[in-house]
Amino acid sequence: MRLPQSRGFYIGLTIAALAAVLLANAHLVYVASTSQPQCVTHVKSDGSARSSGAFGAAKSSC
Repeated sequence: MRLPQSRGFYIGLTIAALAAVLLANAHLVYVASTSQPQCVTHVKSDGSARSSGAFGAAKSSC
């Protein structure tokens, strides 16, 4: 199988690839800005519920 030698083919392929990346990034920003994750238990800043390997939120909203 030989690749096309026309310049237009490669320009179109480049535009399609850039469009796919831009649409994927736009979708990522949309989902991140419209979703609200549920609160989960975490290590409190006062040290309660501390266990090894547990991480706490920098600023809890719950």
